[in-house]
Formats: sequence, C-alpha cells, structure tokens
Amino acid sequence: MTNISDIAKRAGVSVTTVSRVLNNHKYVSSEKRLAVQKVIEEMNYTPNKNAVDLIRGETKMIGVIIPYNNNQAFDQMLHGILNKSIERDYSVTVLPTKYNKEKEISYLSMLKNKFLDGIILTSRANDWNKILPFTKYGSIVSCEYTDHPEVGCAFIDRYSSFIEAFQYLKNKGHTKVAFTTARGKESTSTVQILAAYKEIFGDLPIEYNVSECYSFEDGYNAGIKLLNLEKRPTAVYANGDEVACGIYQYAKTINLEIPKDVSILGQENQPMGVGMNISTVDHQLIKAGECACDLIIDKSKQKIKIPFRIIERQST
Repeated sequence: MTNISDIAKRAGVSVTTVSRVLNNHKYVSSEKRLAVQKVIEEMNYTPNKNAVDLIRGETKMIGVIIPYNNNQAFDQMLHGILNKSIERDYSVTVLPTKYNKEKEISYLSMLKNKFLDGIILTSRANDWNKILPFTKYGSIVSCEYTDHPEVGCAFIDRYSSFIEAFQYLKNKGHTKVAFTTARGKESTSTVQILAAYKEIFGDLPIEYNVSECYSFEDGYNAGIKLLNLEKRPTAVYANGDEVACGIYQYAKTINLEIPKDVSILGQENQPMGVGMNISTVDHQLIKAGECACDLIIDKSKQKIKIPFRIIERQST
C-alpha cells in the first residue's frame, strides 16, 4: 500500500513537503507541488482522511445539534449554516436529538473523540453545567444567548421581540390575545414569552396558551381550542408561520373574517406565511445560522445579536 514516504521518495522531496501538499499548505513551491501531485496521480494514491486530519489538527467537520428536522425554524438556521460552510470549505454533520438529553451528550462527546472540530447548538435539552465541560475539547457555539465566556453565540433577543409583538397587537386595539408555543415551561423561550405577555397585558388566562405547536396541523388544532372559547381571543400570536397558517385555515372553516374577527401574527417569515399573507415576526434565522458557522470556524467566543423585524401583512 502506497504511503507518503513512497511518494516523497519518488518525487524527490521530503515527507513534510508531501504532507503540506496534501493539506493545501501555501508554503510549497509550484515546482515541488506539481511534482508531488504528478506522483500522487501516477501512483493512484488516496490519502487516509483520519491521518490527514491528525496531521492538520482538525477535521474541517462541524456538528449541528438540531432538535427536529422538517421544522421550518430549525431548517432556516441549518440553511444559513450550510450556506456559510460551503463558502468556507467545511463539512456539516446534522445531529438530531428530539430534545433527548442523553443523545445530546453523546453528540457532544464527539468533540472529545476528535470526530468534529466544533458543535453548533441550535437549541439544547441539557443545562449549561452539563454542556460546558465539553468546551475543553472543541468549540461550542449557541444560537441562543449565553453569558458563559467559554461559548460564543449568534442570538436573537427573543424577549424584546415578544414585547414588540405583543405591543404591536395591543396598539391594534387587542386586549384578548392568545399565543402558541413549542415546548412547555421548561423552555427558555416559553419563560420569556410568558414574562413579555405579563408585562404588556397582565396575567395570562390559562386557556390562552397552547403548547406543543410545531406544524400546520398543530396550528389547526390550536385554532380549534382557541377560537371556540367562550371568551374568544381577538388575536393570536403563533410561534411559527406554519402554525399561524393552520390557525388561519381553521378560522376560515368557521367563517371568521381575518383580521376583522381575529388577527393572526406568525413568526419567522416562512414561505407558507408569505403565500397566505400572514403578518410575521422575522428573527432572521438564516443570518443567525451564518453567523454561528463563522463563529465556530473562527473558534470565536463573541456574542452577536441578530436583529428582528415585524413584517405587516393582511392578517393583522
């Protein structure tokens, strides 16, 4: 089996020079580079990736921990990560967890075993005290804010966005406002939206929050629950445009006029929401993914805040 010593001998160069050519090192003369590449082609040599990674000290592979695939919000973050990884010549491994804590830890262990250079957490199941020990083995970047100095983050100020969304609906004359969430009260995002609601409207009627909403179907079912209440809300803030579209569709089946009878505000400026003319809070998740990828490749621990915006359409 051909090895780099054989190539070095035949090309009349050192083993170090062959290694530099294999790793695209810039400090190799054109003459020597061409000689090595010619011998590699003649000998039909394929470098052992693990050996090259060991020499280079990196795998050029990023892991992305994602709770769900086929979820528009996480797909947008992943899209941004992939955009930037291609631009910077890195590969990406997607690591789905369904918020399973043990599965998440097993993925983080891939840093310790040198299978990955770094991991991006689009969302997490474990507390930070379980995650932080892995920063000694490689870079970890979060797509939510953390003040831990060991971890970089590309984050959205969700609390401020929730405040602005509820204030927007209040300014439209709404006082009976319901909302949907993905996870329950164990989620940081849910804690923040509850606090924002209380700041703008006061105490939340328990029936005005529907959790476990991820899809169009979930939104349709949330519509059934919310729009048949005796004190029906006059506005609903959905945690995603797909969910918002499901609520919209159910509202139409019971002949409610939108926005006259009920206003609907979505989230993340997704294609389905654009198509159905749903107002939305755009957290610019593609940009968040791109920034997170830059941070992980640069081994940066910087904290970057991604701006949000409200896009007003027919539904409000």
